[in-house]
Amino acid sequence: MHHFKAAANVISGGLLCPLRLSLWWVCQANQHSHGTQLDAYATSMQLMDTYMSTTASVSSRHNAMKNFPNTLAMDAASCALRSGDVCCAVELLEQGRTVIWTQMTRLRMPLDSLQTRGDHAVALMKRFRDLSSLLDKPPASHPEGSPIVAVEAEETRYRRLVEDWKRAVEEIRKIKGFSRFLLPPLFSDLQDAAHDGPIIMLIASESSCDAIIIPYQQFPTSIQLPTNLEKLQTLVVKLQCTSGEALTKVLVELWDDVVCSVVEKLGGFAPRGSRIWRCPTSVFSFLPLHAAGKYRKHGQFLSQLYISSYTPSLTALIKARRHDRSLSVSFAAIGQNRPDGASFTFDSVEPELELVRSLLPPSATVSFTKITSVDATRSRALHALRENTWLHFACHGTQKYEDPFNSAFLMCDQPLSLLDITQTDLSQHEFAFLSACETAVGDHDTPDEVIHLAAGLQFAGVKSVVGTLWNVNDSTVQRLVEAFYKNLCGDGKMNSKRAARALHQAVHSLARDKDMPLDQHIVFMHIGI
Repeated sequence: MHHFKAAANVISGGLLCPLRLSLWWVCQANQHSHGTQLDAYATSMQLMDTYMSTTASVSSRHNAMKNFPNTLAMDAASCALRSGDVCCAVELLEQGRTVIWTQMTRLRMPLDSLQTRGDHAVALMKRFRDLSSLLDKPPASHPEGSPIVAVEAEETRYRRLVEDWKRAVEEIRKIKGFSRFLLPPLFSDLQDAAHDGPIIMLIASESSCDAIIIPYQQFPTSIQLPTNLEKLQTLVVKLQCTSGEALTKVLVELWDDVVCSVVEKLGGFAPRGSRIWRCPTSVFSFLPLHAAGKYRKHGQFLSQLYISSYTPSLTALIKARRHDRSLSVSFAAIGQNRPDGASFTFDSVEPELELVRSLLPPSATVSFTKITSVDATRSRALHALRENTWLHFACHGTQKYEDPFNSAFLMCDQPLSLLDITQTDLSQHEFAFLSACETAVGDHDTPDEVIHLAAGLQFAGVKSVVGTLWNVNDSTVQRLVEAFYKNLCGDGKMNSKRAARALHQAVHSLARDKDMPLDQHIVFMHIGI
């Protein structure tokens, strides 16, 4: 195995060859239960990260990810759990998932604390920011038939920028207090994500399915779940074509095989009625874990026990908590009742936005902007997105599974895409309510990149987001929006940390209506703080 290790660390001939060798090392080490298994996984994920950093656009990174095993991080975590190292499992999951988002976040890293470290540090900060800004710009597009020389020159320019950027990072790491700058986070740092309640990471791999409960300032606990990857994949397929009684059976199975075991352990970390966060991986990302329960008289439901939220990664949750809450509230309601190319009209859009306006605190407290109909163009929606820290979208949403960064909110002229959102600094933004279909569903090829509209808003900086798992009816939206905003700001106060509880209470009020289909009770989910 030492030959694989040596070959994987030779990158002078390019990154792709050592990356493939490291993945072969992983296969061989697993096959022979060799002691270098964890080392092989860590090397592979580090090389994957480095290789992705040399790819110019987010779409090309996503396409590149499809060429490599999409279970690498989960298999690595399972390996760490088998060796008894729960903390290492958490670190490997965080390192090997959401790679594309991590690459983008690095280029927007705040470095204000370097200003007090002398002239050299200030110069390094400026160089890092300048290079990051250049790398963060969309790459030059080359029309079909462009000379190969021009394309290769652009690729060479980009690789040189990456090398210059890496040298700047290495120099910053030499400054006292910055030795781990942009390195994969340690468990001691990641545990801060559990500051307001425990995090449950759910891992699905071929070898086992596990949950890790991460409490704040306590040692994490791992639980081997009484299910397997094949069973979970079957549940995902059932969810795509079930409703009514069939959906109930899926949610009961989800309780029995996944959630019940976690709830039994959670009692020691979280009192009933408190908040918990889930960080699902792999196929778990497509399951409505918040809705699991024993659907019978006097049966137990997760929603009776805890207020559930999701986070795409631990780092995303930590980042969302870092910024101070803004005292001023600028609220934009963005709606489109007749999107470009549609032969129909969404009659409920305008009433919904007026309902939201009526439920917000008075204008002395909240600055309210509404953009609808012909005014709701891509450019105006993007401007409103930048200028307002509270957002409510009421429009048609599309999830592009083949090219998820082109998932979008449909406006009257052009789509407001996920790619548009990722290129926008929303680091001071508080909250977004996405009243559109399938805004919190990723693609099946790269589930652990968590590429969907709701996650994109959070990674761009929005602290708290409400999204949807599938199609939602107009009647459901109207009733849930009313109940949600009454719970969120009925007392005249606006605080994004109240969104999860407000959604929890709104969903419970809808669940009392026995005529409402079950799939509509559970369609909304909360992401973030």
